[in-house]
Amino acid sequence: MVTASAEAQTPPPVDLTRQGAMAQPTAQPTTSPRATSSVPAFAPPSDTVGTTVAPSVPLAVAVPPPHWSLADAQALLTQIQTIGREGLFVRDYQPASLADAIKAGEGPALDATATQAFTWIAEDLRDGRTPMDARVQWFVVDPDAEAHPIRPLLEGALASHDIAGAFASLEPTTPDYAELRDALAQARTPAEAALIRVNMDRWRWLGRDLGLIHLEVNVPEQILRLAVRDKIITTYRAIVGKPGRTATPQLSATVQNVVFNPTWTVPQSIVKGEGLGAKLLASPASAARQNYKVTKTESGMVIVVQQPGKGNALGVMKLDMPNPHAIYIHDTPNHALFNLTSRALSHGCIRAERADELGMTMAMLGADISKEQGVEYTHSGKYTKVAMTQTFPVYITYFTIARDVNGLMRNFADLYGRDAPVLASFAAPRQPHTGQRVSKEAVVKLDNPL
Repeated sequence: MVTASAEAQTPPPVDLTRQGAMAQPTAQPTTSPRATSSVPAFAPPSDTVGTTVAPSVPLAVAVPPPHWSLADAQALLTQIQTIGREGLFVRDYQPASLADAIKAGEGPALDATATQAFTWIAEDLRDGRTPMDARVQWFVVDPDAEAHPIRPLLEGALASHDIAGAFASLEPTTPDYAELRDALAQARTPAEAALIRVNMDRWRWLGRDLGLIHLEVNVPEQILRLAVRDKIITTYRAIVGKPGRTATPQLSATVQNVVFNPTWTVPQSIVKGEGLGAKLLASPASAARQNYKVTKTESGMVIVVQQPGKGNALGVMKLDMPNPHAIYIHDTPNHALFNLTSRALSHGCIRAERADELGMTMAMLGADISKEQGVEYTHSGKYTKVAMTQTFPVYITYFTIARDVNGLMRNFADLYGRDAPVLASFAAPRQPHTGQRVSKEAVVKLDNPL
């Protein structure tokens, strides 16, 4: 295992209010519209909806709401009144309607009102309050809807008379979430509090269990972390995508192979679009000097593959993590770039400092190779693919307030302007959850490491 390392050149923690002042949210209403009927229609938990889009066929008839005792309903009302500590909004869950139903006593009206409020809170704690259209370039499928269905949770909460415990079981377990919650309680301005809520909700967009061992890239921080049991073992400076078309999307993938001394197949956007193929065909000496192997197919397509070597665009290591965006983590021959404060320089892929160390660590953990084998593979200069017998998840995330590499809570520049849509959604009434699981934006392949 690699020992923990410090980010020697990381700037000191900064005042959270500095970023908060840059993004003042719209004033938020204090109440939400009251139901027009004394017995609101029960909306079934969204677990019954399809995993990616709403189904085209009618849903099955909703299961009637379970019976609520007055004590359990009062416990739910208490949870609603204190839900602000979780970065959510009391107004979203219609406490006045629930209070009225409690006064009226047990019966169908209370059952429907309490079940609806419980469902809304559970959905927001489990999946996040932010509607999917405000999660720009978000392509992480949260597995919690399948892992923690709401109806069994509700029935268990009523059987044990533990409403608070049911909600607590849905909260993210990462230490960052707990620290953000503490920071929210101490926020000094509404703007600061709003940005903390944004980042608390982003943790709910991810699975509650991120895996025993996982890699996480926080794009605004421009840092890659290796974590074991949610404890950061070591960190690496990272180069991320430039703002605009080549901004790095948020996604999850699985490391399937570690490739030492990789080849790089140059994308056609460069081979054809920038004329590289024609130039190299016209000058074999230039191709050889740059370590390119150039072939032309029968159809006339020119294929350019850069061979392993010091000048290879991928450096000496690449983590294979198949995904529709063609995003991967790799080395670079230009290590001086890691000394820059702002490292949003790539075409979307993630370049990692000390990539040889990272690759050897992942191969040792996932393929049980020895450190000596890793060193040999790295320095051989030969293409070597090590298949993982134990795979590891990778999360490319976007947190503008988080613990830094020294464990201190601080804020990071909103590189891609992705805070504003979430802030706007918080200022608006809560939207019903749908079956949509990822952004509807087009998937763009960003396979150019240059």
